[in-house]
Amino acid sequence: MIRLDDQVAIITGSGRGLGAAYARLLAERGARVVIHDAGVNKEGTGFDPNVAADVANKICEAGGVAIASDVLLDSRDNCRSLVEMTLEKFDRLDILIHNAGWVAYQTVQDLTPDFLERAININIQAPTWLSQAAFPRMKQQHYGRILLTTSDRAIYQQYALGGLAAYAMGKMAQIGLMNVLAVEGKEHGILVNAISPVAKTRMWNVQDKPEDLRPEQVAPGVLYLASPECRESGFILRASNGQFTAMRWIERDNVDYPLNLAAVESSTAEDLATRWQEIAADVAF
Repeated sequence: MIRLDDQVAIITGSGRGLGAAYARLLAERGARVVIHDAGVNKEGTGFDPNVAADVANKICEAGGVAIASDVLLDSRDNCRSLVEMTLEKFDRLDILIHNAGWVAYQTVQDLTPDFLERAININIQAPTWLSQAAFPRMKQQHYGRILLTTSDRAIYQQYALGGLAAYAMGKMAQIGLMNVLAVEGKEHGILVNAISPVAKTRMWNVQDKPEDLRPEQVAPGVLYLASPECRESGFILRASNGQFTAMRWIERDNVDYPLNLAAVESSTAEDLATRWQEIAADVAF
């Protein structure tokens, strides 16, 4: 059985839905968990400290160890304060899971600066500053697990939805961040992966416990990626309805990057147009 005894985990957005399911499972397996949630509403505004506190209290009542944080992750300083609070309380940090997110719709034509900034703050700035704050202690420990969150709505054009440009950009950005952090953390025993979850939660306007696509069906994948048993870095784990598949982009064989892509040569746009089916042969149409 995978155990996380004596390990410490920060899970952002863990007062509800997927994050709460992750927190409960990690706590059941022995982790000391920091339940982070500012308790914002579906519009990404407001504040309710009880959201994080209620989950932390329930974990403690079940025999686990959990504390709550309701800090807004809207600045580098606030992200650092969450990590510093964790270190002051537990004197270590083994797992950082950035689950907090925000789903709202504005078409590109109607996109406003405030809307885009809110998406950038939660999906790009927060995981970047949290990782920056966590890295020194994880390097010192020569151990760490960082898990970011992406989305099929961003990865696959066939699942993209109109109005989700800001959301999709942020979710794709976390893949780029994952790749770089995986490289920077490798020699220090820090593994970095991403989860692409599907679950019926508040974001889907689902309030009651669903019969399928349940958050707890995603949680085992998160437990594995956050555990010492995980030895891989730079993977995206897609998780939906109790099923899992791992993916990552790997360059084709015989490439000498960047001089030789081992690909079709074309000197003109007209030649490229003529040979497009050959050039796109590896793409499913």
